[in-house]
Amino acid sequence: MGAVKTKRMPRAVREQQMLDAAVRTFGQRGYMAASMDEIAELAGVSKPLVYLYLNSKEDLFTACIRREARALTEAVRAGARPELPADRQLWSGLTAFFTHTARHPDGWAVLHLQARTHGEVFAGEVAAMRAEIVAFVTQLILAAAREAHRDPDFPEREVSGLAEALVGAAESLADWANATSGVTARQSAATLMNFAWAGLGDLMAGRHWSPPEDGDAPGVQAGRTSPVR
Repeated sequence: MGAVKTKRMPRAVREQQMLDAAVRTFGQRGYMAASMDEIAELAGVSKPLVYLYLNSKEDLFTACIRREARALTEAVRAGARPELPADRQLWSGLTAFFTHTARHPDGWAVLHLQARTHGEVFAGEVAAMRAEIVAFVTQLILAAAREAHRDPDFPEREVSGLAEALVGAAESLADWANATSGVTARQSAATLMNFAWAGLGDLMAGRHWSPPEDGDAPGVQAGRTSPVR
């Protein structure tokens, strides 16, 4: 095990070093395989000091989830600048999301893979983060739809499902991009914009795709568009 550093350091700085080491270890090795010995060695501190600062492996993992979740939501909010048009807001928000997940792959692994599969408490922390992002995207799309339709009462239910689907697609695409060599954040954001914005653009213009009626023959009338009512 590495030697314990003797230089005095502010508690907050030392704690961030421990969290950095823990995120790297949990992200690369998984929650179950990660050991406190390994985390302490990577952080350059003694294992008792990790316990003193962060109590237990469970509490350490929770602290990692909360830190990474906060950093991701702040990055997305900062990226989607409200003074931009709707498509540019979405583009810049998605670019910020993919930039952050590409720069912090271990943090993304902690949030999207590890936390969701190792207990309800951990999963609940991530669910709260995801709900915040979905709510943010919902309001972004809703504001654009209300402006496009000149209708301040345009119902939120018309866009809430789209926001949920968009966030889910972004999560899956981030996994793919981080596992695929040479894919940039800009390319990932452009892929999702090309996939999603045509449909959102129809929504802004008041056009909906309508499913076939119950009695329609398969493939005959599917794909019709109709105005929003």
